[in-house]
Amino acid sequence: MKHKFSFYLKLIVSICAGLLFCLLLYYLVDTIWNGAVLDWFDKNYMHTRSAVLNETGQEGFIREPNWYQLKNLMLRVLSFTVSLWILSVYLISRLYASRKEQAALHKTGDMIRLCMTQDNDISYIFPEEYAGISAQIMQIKSQMLRHEQILKEEAARKNDLITYLAHDLKTPLTSVIGYLSLLDEAPDMPAEQKARYTHIALDKANRLEKLINEFFEITRYNLQQIVLEKEQVDLYYLLVQLTDEFYPALTAHGNTVQLSVDENCTVYGDPEKLARVFNNLLKNAIYYSYPDTPIEITAEYGTDQIIILIRNQGKTISKQQLTSIFDKFFRLDDARTTNTGGAGLGLAIAREIVTLHGGSITAESAEELTTFRVVLPL
Repeated sequence: MKHKFSFYLKLIVSICAGLLFCLLLYYLVDTIWNGAVLDWFDKNYMHTRSAVLNETGQEGFIREPNWYQLKNLMLRVLSFTVSLWILSVYLISRLYASRKEQAALHKTGDMIRLCMTQDNDISYIFPEEYAGISAQIMQIKSQMLRHEQILKEEAARKNDLITYLAHDLKTPLTSVIGYLSLLDEAPDMPAEQKARYTHIALDKANRLEKLINEFFEITRYNLQQIVLEKEQVDLYYLLVQLTDEFYPALTAHGNTVQLSVDENCTVYGDPEKLARVFNNLLKNAIYYSYPDTPIEITAEYGTDQIIILIRNQGKTISKQQLTSIFDKFFRLDDARTTNTGGAGLGLAIAREIVTLHGGSITAESAEELTTFRVVLPL
């Protein structure tokens, strides 16, 4: 109602201003410039001709308008007046529309700011005519809240992980110092006891190195920016080489690898980054598989893509864990006393690398069988 009143008020003011301008122009022409205008009009639009006057019957002179020139003048004046009117209406409408648009933008900005900073019902903030905008704003706000929640959960997991690591560093370090002190204080210790203490100290030192490497992995992930250097990759040779590298870990856990991949299987990608993907997946399969069970690696072709499956037998992963398994700093096993898992970045890095290749990675688990599916474009 307020906007309509303002519009009509401006319209009345504009009409009054136009009438005032016309009256002023008339006053100038009729009063101030009277002689000059009459002289100009007489010179250009009046002419004199000789004719027999009816009143006297004698020849005389008649002063009359030059209708042809006068019609041209009227046409030009009319054209100028209409053009000026159209231009005035256009400029006034543009100015009004611009101000109205600025007011609408300002109002919309205020409503969006209020919506994003408060938890009020959106129907109290946006009028009905803003229904489309309010729906989009609510969608954006929901996405931002979800993203913020994910970041909070990620930060919490990271802080917990660092806290656990800092605490766990003390245990092996204390053991190393303790056993080395015993060896230093008793140089005449029996050889069998000395060998046992040395072995324990070495085992604790290896554990300490692993925990420190987790710290470096967290820092490196936060600082690194993955850049791909693509080339044609022999996928079969890459997987065979990777299996050979994991032979000690496989043997220690009693696992075997069943590789079912075409020897001519190739893919276009970054060989170093893809090796890291399958390294993380195979390491994960070994850690969480039952002892003395096979780990299957297969590759099959689809439409313009290749699908690599890594399957292991182990404890079924719950659906809730599967939804977070590729999140940063997420570990299936929260117990820090176990040797499984690391900083919880392996699968997150694998997903990022596969995504950069234009592919996808998913996981499914049922009936003590877990499968990771990597899809890469050909």
